Amino acid sequence: MNRHLTEVNKPKKRLRIFHGRMYFALQALAGAAWWLGTAMIPGVADATLGSIDPLLIAIVDIPLFVIGSALAALNFRWAVWIATGWTVLVALGMVIYATATTEAGLGAVLMILAALGSLLAGVLMIVGRIPSEKLLIGPFAFHSSHTRIRSRLLVRTTIQIVVFWGVFLIIIPVIIKAFEDRWNLAYKFPILLVVVGFALLAVSSVIGVWSARAIANFGSGTPLPSQTAHHLVVRGPYAFVRNPMAISGVVQGMAMGLLIGSWLVIVYALIGFLLWNWLIRPHEETDLIERFGDEYRDYAERVRCWWPTFSTAESSPDLVDED
Repeated sequence: MNRHLTEVNKPKKRLRIFHGRMYFALQALAGAAWWLGTAMIPGVADATLGSIDPLLIAIVDIPLFVIGSALAALNFRWAVWIATGWTVLVALGMVIYATATTEAGLGAVLMILAALGSLLAGVLMIVGRIPSEKLLIGPFAFHSSHTRIRSRLLVRTTIQIVVFWGVFLIIIPVIIKAFEDRWNLAYKFPILLVVVGFALLAVSSVIGVWSARAIANFGSGTPLPSQTAHHLVVRGPYAFVRNPMAISGVVQGMAMGLLIGSWLVIVYALIGFLLWNWLIRPHEETDLIERFGDEYRDYAERVRCWWPTFSTAESSPDLVDED
């Protein structure tokens, strides 16, 4: 049985490794294009390197970043370690430099994104997959709630909302905004966008609270994975879309970016959404299938993952989930 599973998973592993190689190929091309732009367009060097001598960095960065990424794309595993390690090191250095000097803020942002991409692609190539199940520990491990008393569930839900919204929608965005200002990357949004951000924040927060209460009232659980619902929740916002809380979260994050005038906060919200969708959602759906079986499969056929379904009738083939 284990041998059969291994044989079945081999094509998926090869595909994931291929995806990692493609990332490093694109990174090598992007790095080469950036160095070419740095040599030919003075503004590129100023925005991404500040007062740092480009020649001094090029001597080390071209072999380790550009050529290293190209070799990683050719499936040389040792090059994966070199390119990824160097990218992470440069990202840390650029963050420190940009914060200390207020120069090269764009370079710091680009290297942070490159470091994140290199880490994910590197793990894909070395391990053959992203072991995202390692993230599901403590309060993020899937366990049913220990109580079904509604009043207690509502209190716990309220506490969770306050803590998570406080951290992810206030503390982290404020920190990101502070770096954005320090790195001279701030952009003054038109007042209309600020108003739109306030409206989006209000609507998405209502949806988030509505979703959380639905889990407590109809599922005897809380939004936290370690206190998840005992019953499959298909009422409230879950009657229209399978992940209303995730939708609410990403819209809240983007709304906060508009509200405080931070494009980096908007990027943070989008990246967080993509990582959750890619790394966490598959585990969540596997857990739901294991606990609710055909009940969840039928629900997933009737209600889409991200696009609202406003018909309560049994779905026709064109309404089957395509995510």
